[in-house]
Amino acid sequence: MIQASKLIPQGKGLAPVLVKRATTIELDWDVRQKSRFAATDSAGRELGIFLPRGTLVRGGDVLVAEDGSMVRVIAAPQPVLVITHCKNHGTPFDLTRAAYHLGNRHVPIELQPDHLKIEPDHVLADMLRAMHLIVNATDAPFEPEGGAYAAGHGGGHHHEHEHEHDHDHGHSHDQGHSHEPHETHGHDHGHAPEASHAHSHGDGHDHAHAHAQDPSQASQVLTPSRARPIPIPVVAQQQGHVHGPHCNHDH
Repeated sequence: MIQASKLIPQGKGLAPVLVKRATTIELDWDVRQKSRFAATDSAGRELGIFLPRGTLVRGGDVLVAEDGSMVRVIAAPQPVLVITHCKNHGTPFDLTRAAYHLGNRHVPIELQPDHLKIEPDHVLADMLRAMHLIVNATDAPFEPEGGAYAAGHGGGHHHEHEHEHDHDHGHSHDQGHSHEPHETHGHDHGHAPEASHAHSHGDGHDHAHAHAQDPSQASQVLTPSRARPIPIPVVAQQQGHVHGPHCNHDH
């Protein structure tokens, strides 16, 4: 038995001549929804398929065997119910209603612009006919819609959303206002305009920052610095007058 553990969806990236030369296997939906199964290709080789769990195999996919050979998958015809709307008494919107009710019952559905396909079920067929839909039994390949998060063919696409939230708790006051050298604002730090200071917001973290004189520097993160001492003016005590020969006082 030859093992195949790689799948190329719809043979994407392969030269058409290589896909044409590949052997084929015909598989119905019951087999193709499995990630591990055995099959015999058109050359009579016994194959063991081992794919990642949750992988759905579709008609047109290409399997790569361990010996480097390729095998093209064909969706085999199988019994299905084809559902269409009545052109005389209905509208295409009736198919949307049908898909809604079938989806509520977790029924595999192949969605097409002008019809739906499901596996044979006489109870569901009666329900759809009661909704004035046309239901016909036939043999055809069945490719039901995959889940939005299914591996391999999911019928959707993946978006990369990488949100970076960098919170720096050593920030400056540039969010709501800036402090000009002589501006009067709602809180008094009790310091000169150019002085650095440290204070607490009361939410579990302290900020130590300085007020930038240049507005272009307002967006820069300021590093903590040691607070400068506040100068306290000292007034010398006046001493008594000392009389001398040249003080011009009349004694």
